[in-house]
Amino acid sequence: MEQTIKFCTAPDGVRIAYAIAGEGPPIVRAGSWLTHLEFDWKGPLMRHMLEGLAEHRQLVRYDVRGTGLSDREVRDISFDHFVTDLGAVVDAAGLKRFPLFASSQAGAVGIAYAVRNPERVSHLILLGAYARGAAHRPTQGPEFVNALRSVIRQGWGSDDPSYRQLFSSQFLPGGTPEQLRWFSERQRISATADVAEKIYAANMAVDVRGLLPQIKIPTLVLHCRGDRRVPLEMGHELAALIPGARFVLLESNNHLILEHEPAAEILLNEVADFLGDDRPKSWKRRVHATEAKLETIAREVETSSAFRIIAIIAAVTSVATFVVWMLS
Repeated sequence: MEQTIKFCTAPDGVRIAYAIAGEGPPIVRAGSWLTHLEFDWKGPLMRHMLEGLAEHRQLVRYDVRGTGLSDREVRDISFDHFVTDLGAVVDAAGLKRFPLFASSQAGAVGIAYAVRNPERVSHLILLGAYARGAAHRPTQGPEFVNALRSVIRQGWGSDDPSYRQLFSSQFLPGGTPEQLRWFSERQRISATADVAEKIYAANMAVDVRGLLPQIKIPTLVLHCRGDRRVPLEMGHELAALIPGARFVLLESNNHLILEHEPAAEILLNEVADFLGDDRPKSWKRRVHATEAKLETIAREVETSSAFRIIAIIAAVTSVATFVVWMLS
């Protein structure tokens, strides 16, 4: 599956990069804190999710202002701009009505857009999302946000990856060393420290709880039980305050669900069922191919080890036989 990258202009003149992949009715993935259209598409962490969403639909996604392939030198970064940027992308793509998939920080953006444009959004899908940022949570608060802003400011663009690994461990506590390295590199190339801090601050200050009762479209809320980035109670809050919302608990400790986790298949199947689509299968071929390759390697190692043991036994037996013959 290939993607096509295009550009559009936000109302304030900022250029926004967006990508289209797949065929069929549209589905839009709202932009979140850290994205890079090319890096995510080719990398080992996001591809299974993107392919699953695009198997039966035309997937439209974009890099938020200041990140990825969008304009990097941006003066104005705010929640309202995030919402209008989403509007600029769907208008440029010529979409009239579409399901909106919004994960993590993009959840609040998707909620605001859906309330402001109820005629455009047919379904709302929220994954690991929240209505209020950490600055408004009793267990975190402004001091927590300011501490992380300081970490971003001081270490984001440095050669020492340990700063970025702080965020990697929150997003991917179950990630392999390779996946953690990839995510750390994704952070570095997605945005500068200055932009990353501004976007983080804007996301953590948001509070759209007052909009939740106004959502009148079918809504699916999914959240991982052990999510360390966005606490599970934030997902419960969304489902409780959005009229008629359906809640699905995913068994994972990761904020970004990995392709080998059972939760990945459950997530994509739930989304397909919610939209009335066939369940996606193509993304699993790569997973099965990887599993088959690992099994083959394991068998080869096991076989070679067995042959080595047999050879050693044979050698020892031969020596023992020779010694017995000499003594006799």
